[in-house]
Amino acid sequence: MFRPSYPIHTRRLTLRPFTMGDLDPVWGYQRLPEVAEHMLWDPRDLVRVKVALERMVKEDRLAAEGDCLSLAVVDRERGVLVGQVELVWLSDRHRQGEIGYVLDPRHQGAGFATEAAREVLRLGFEGLRLHRIVGRCSAANTPSAALLERLGMRREAHFRQSALVKNAWRDELVYAMLREDWLQSL
Repeated sequence: MFRPSYPIHTRRLTLRPFTMGDLDPVWGYQRLPEVAEHMLWDPRDLVRVKVALERMVKEDRLAAEGDCLSLAVVDRERGVLVGQVELVWLSDRHRQGEIGYVLDPRHQGAGFATEAAREVLRLGFEGLRLHRIVGRCSAANTPSAALLERLGMRREAHFRQSALVKNAWRDELVYAMLREDWLQSL
């Protein structure tokens, strides 16, 4: 089992487990059409955000393959929750994981998502001792693809019309980083 020591501090951020006290700020961005546009879900009402948050509150460790670590991203200077990052343990045998992130649009453009995602890569490679971590995004989500590239992840695939999402076919980009690439980037 892997459970990070909380809170986790980066240069400008605190990453910590979610609490039900985070309902208002999470609803503040999960209800926005521009946030849901590239997600698998539609803009969420307060009830759906509460259900999602109840699940995320429990995701504070990785005990087995398939588990998800969901962390609140907090701007330390202002004490404001600005988004979320995730690490999913895809395979124990193959030591594979996947990162994900959602940032409140009001806080985009300051490098918070890159800083938080870089820390999640560190947790995966150094804490969970993963061999490979992937990041996936809609091909139409160019800011997300640019973020994965800034992290030093390599684009491995462009799957054309690989997923039927919200009644439309969606292209998907897959990026990955190996542990050896991570170590070389330090």
